[in-house]
Amino acid sequence: MPCCSEHTDWQHRTRLLVGDSGIERLCTASVAIIGLGGVGGYAVEAVARAGVGRLLLIDGDVVETTNLNRQVLALNTTLGQNKTDTARERIAAIHPGTTVETLSVRIGEHSLSTLGIDAGWHVIDAIDDLDAKVALLRYLYQRGIPGVASMGAGQRLDPTRVQVADISATRGCPLARRVRQRLRQNGIARGIPCVFSDEPPVRPCAVEEPNNNALIGSISYLPALFGMMAAGVLINHILKGAVST
Repeated sequence: MPCCSEHTDWQHRTRLLVGDSGIERLCTASVAIIGLGGVGGYAVEAVARAGVGRLLLIDGDVVETTNLNRQVLALNTTLGQNKTDTARERIAAIHPGTTVETLSVRIGEHSLSTLGIDAGWHVIDAIDDLDAKVALLRYLYQRGIPGVASMGAGQRLDPTRVQVADISATRGCPLARRVRQRLRQNGIARGIPCVFSDEPPVRPCAVEEPNNNALIGSISYLPALFGMMAAGVLINHILKGAVST
């Protein structure tokens, strides 16, 4: 991989922690991050800076003004750009030797098989659409593809309540409850590591979008914390060969 042979000094501090074998594992790893919003954008940041050699980034949205309060890819200079393009440019500015593939699409159950993701990949699920999230997690589970899922980061304020657990042990998160229910309907009760908060959701203000969907309040640090923790779980999996919850 180019990241192992070029500009090696940029990984010096990481090498001191994980050794040459760890650097090699990271450089030869393939990670897909699906959803590049508040959670996924920070996951990309952490995975790229850790030295993962190959990234697949998937998101169908563009950067909007309402993203500026919490999304690392959102700047006044990136408004209107595809999030995938913005992420690719940011990774190139960190380390141009990283192989980056992007798909500016919204995934669904019928498109998952076209992504080229198999058991040689690691996946971070940062999707906020319930149907797509459940379809992705079912797809990963049934094929033995290691991954970690982000549950709801909105409507929370307390960073000390964010944690990692198996999907079966999540609590206090309405999104996690719905995901659990849907997965159980497909015969999946456990085996999916999740980042979640057990803080009771802060009630949002009564504001609605034109399509009558309620807006979800969010703050700068919570989605970032979710994304960094998801990346940390996956990076440890790459380094140690097992996801720990």
